[in-house]
Amino acid sequence: MGAAQLKVTQVRSGIGRTERQKRVLKGLGLKGPNRSVVVANTPAFRGMVKKVLHLVTVEEIDG
Repeated sequence: MGAAQLKVTQVRSGIGRTERQKRVLKGLGLKGPNRSVVVANTPAFRGMVKKVLHLVTVEEIDG
């Protein structure tokens, strides 16, 4: 049985955000609004998502 994963969808633009938030979006692999990525449900990725929670939506999916 695979580990749970997170589907992260960017819903707001990174324009006008701090450089740190832009780097977090890039680190997650997000390139703009309405783009989605699937990442592992690890403490590192959860921490990144928490930093930009106001810009993204998150769904937990079974791997």
